[in-house]
Amino acid sequence: MAWWDLRPFFRFQSLTSRFQEFRQREVQLGSHTMRSHGYTVAVTHKHDWIILLLLVLTEIPLYMIHPFYRFVGKDMMSDLKYPLKSNTVPVWAVPMLAIALPIVIFLVVYIRRRDIYDLHHAILGLLFSILVTAVITDAIKDAVGRPRPDFFWRCFPDGKDVYDKWGDVICHGDEKVIKEGHKSFPSGHTSWSFAGLGFLSLYLSGKLKAFDRKGHVAKLCIIFLPLLAASLVGISRVDDYWHHWQDVFAGGLIGLVVATFCYLQFFPPPYHPEGWGPYAYFRMLEETRDMAQLPNAQNGNQEAQVANQEEQSHHGCMGLTLTGNQTSALEDELESGRR
Repeated sequence: MAWWDLRPFFRFQSLTSRFQEFRQREVQLGSHTMRSHGYTVAVTHKHDWIILLLLVLTEIPLYMIHPFYRFVGKDMMSDLKYPLKSNTVPVWAVPMLAIALPIVIFLVVYIRRRDIYDLHHAILGLLFSILVTAVITDAIKDAVGRPRPDFFWRCFPDGKDVYDKWGDVICHGDEKVIKEGHKSFPSGHTSWSFAGLGFLSLYLSGKLKAFDRKGHVAKLCIIFLPLLAASLVGISRVDDYWHHWQDVFAGGLIGLVVATFCYLQFFPPPYHPEGWGPYAYFRMLEETRDMAQLPNAQNGNQEAQVANQEEQSHHGCMGLTLTGNQTSALEDELESGRR
């Protein structure tokens, strides 16, 4: 290294490295918006959206086909004579609670953070949770065919029960009402509610850092609210005599387990130090840091090459450089001439 080369002592920062640091700060502040990267993120997960569509197409026939009509004898009617009532929680209200409400909260978080990765993965994970739960629930409903607690009045609306020679019921009620009466286990209202609101509870626990070991119990109260709402939906199904308590328990368990699996596909566990963001966000930050370090490494290599060239030119004159072999040959000739 030449004596006048003072760059290693002052450690000047290149414009490229400064620009890369600026870009990294911009990313950390949430520069990946719906307009700039929304299409790219959606295309990256196009296969996931195709699978969602296939789940929808699978759910439609499962909901429409007739369930298994199991044997229902006269001695079994004592537990199936509860009155036929309307739903306290209508069918249309379940998607509003389990899908629309979480998406509204996801959008509020997006407006605050401007992170398309978080918004996209939250919506994708929620829809997966709902649809997988729906397919599992309706598949079990159709296979089990358990009568509802109000099955007697669905089968015999006039109160006159009729049985065949084997003791099985001969229903003379409305066909659609009877069909619905064989779909007691598990509870669809409950499984949908826990699939959507359970996912929302996990999402909030990560965003609020509820398990950061600082002892803020108020965060837990916020996290428990979606689970409480889902539990009340399940309780209403028992109060309306549409389900047995085992149906509600099984539906809630299915929805909560599926929601947990779907959440962990896109987000770290809520107790993780990085549980506040999706995996894709932190992967993007690592790629950005790697891109920022690459120009710095290239600049370092160029500076080393320049230093070597200057060190070699220090031994030459007028741009001519003598290599080690040439120098030794010249010295031999001088020695021989003297002799």
